Amino acid sequence: MSTARRKACVVGAGSSGIAACQVLQARGVDFDCFESGSEVGGNWRYLNDNGMSSAYRSLHINTSRQIMQYAAYPMPEDYPTYPHHTQIAAYFDDFVDHFGLRERIAFRTTVESVEPCSGGGFEVTTRDADGRQQTRTYGAVLVANGHHWDARWPEPPFPGGFTGRQLHSHDYKTPDEFAGARVVVLGIGNSACDIAVETSRVAARTFLAIRRGAHVVPKYLFGMPTDHLTSSPLSFGPLWTKRLGLRLMLRLARGSVTAYGLPAPDHKVLSAHPTISDDLLTRLGHGDIAVKPNIDRFAGDKVRFVDGSVEEVDAVVYCTGYRISFPFLDSRVISAADNEVSLFHRVVSPEFPGLFFLALVQPLGATMPIAEAQAEWIADLLLGRAVLPPAAEMRAEIAAYHARTRKRYVASKRHTIQVDFREHLAEIRAARRTGARRRGRSVAL
Repeated sequence: MSTARRKACVVGAGSSGIAACQVLQARGVDFDCFESGSEVGGNWRYLNDNGMSSAYRSLHINTSRQIMQYAAYPMPEDYPTYPHHTQIAAYFDDFVDHFGLRERIAFRTTVESVEPCSGGGFEVTTRDADGRQQTRTYGAVLVANGHHWDARWPEPPFPGGFTGRQLHSHDYKTPDEFAGARVVVLGIGNSACDIAVETSRVAARTFLAIRRGAHVVPKYLFGMPTDHLTSSPLSFGPLWTKRLGLRLMLRLARGSVTAYGLPAPDHKVLSAHPTISDDLLTRLGHGDIAVKPNIDRFAGDKVRFVDGSVEEVDAVVYCTGYRISFPFLDSRVISAADNEVSLFHRVVSPEFPGLFFLALVQPLGATMPIAEAQAEWIADLLLGRAVLPPAAEMRAEIAAYHARTRKRYVASKRHTIQVDFREHLAEIRAARRTGARRRGRSVAL
């Protein structure tokens, strides 16, 4: 195979892409990295000029820095437990500069297409800021374009016509523009809670429209960052003990969510991605946010809800999640219909050898350490230190994963790529060991 064919292409220089670059460089795998923006950080770069960041001005991480940080380069000790997005972006800058990665990244260069070659490898076509296109051949492609940038709107749209403003949470940046307005925030995920809390401080009225109840988890439980439970003895038990332990702690710490006016969840704790907020319940308790059920229809400047109530509204913010999409890949290469993707251990395409996906998961935890671990496994495969099983075996694992996910989680496009943080890291370590045994080698983890 030619030198070009052995080279890898990394698509995107967000938190997962730069993790892959660091691992590949450390492991001696040659690569090119293409980033459509002019800086690293992806979703965590506020007002990123690649147009794909969903960060808002007040955003803080909702996983603690100890859980989120890269193993190869921990966050500064003087960072708070839950840093602001500006600190995270600075951390990513320090990361790429510490490892000398910045000069390895082609900024303001968009990947237009990735086409499998008939004899193996991929043709990657890029377009730079001046509109110049170039096609190169690579032996492997690592996709790290993220899955929180392609806004998903209600499907189908609510009937009727609305004369007020409608926007997706992806385009929300500050609450200032809602001063004195009457606002409906649709959703009960993390962004919905943050936006409802923020707008309630300046708006004439904020309504939180909820389609399904949720377990609201504080950032701290008994003085400990809640996500540290992922490395506590509780996390090593079976699912039922995890559920029991967390349910008891939540009951002691904040009581029932129904006491704050929220509907009772229709699912068990840990059967949906957690809603993390320290402020929502307080604002509800103060009466600063009014809870409503789902929207039924619009009528001019009025919103009718499914319980028959009607409110005059100036703006609706849809916190309805994102579509998983790969604009540079043909659907015959990877399909993300209904946000479901079929990848071996959530990383490897069984149909197209050399095509890998980084952090295409929704963890109960942070994605950065997951991207690191996945990149190490990919490096094993690229260096011939590990071997994949036959495609049929990979497809069987994928089917088993989808079956487990459907059994455990609420049926929703939000939960198609759900994983447990600690369990997925263990899964990747096991895949590395198994792949090394197939190759007749050992891997030090």
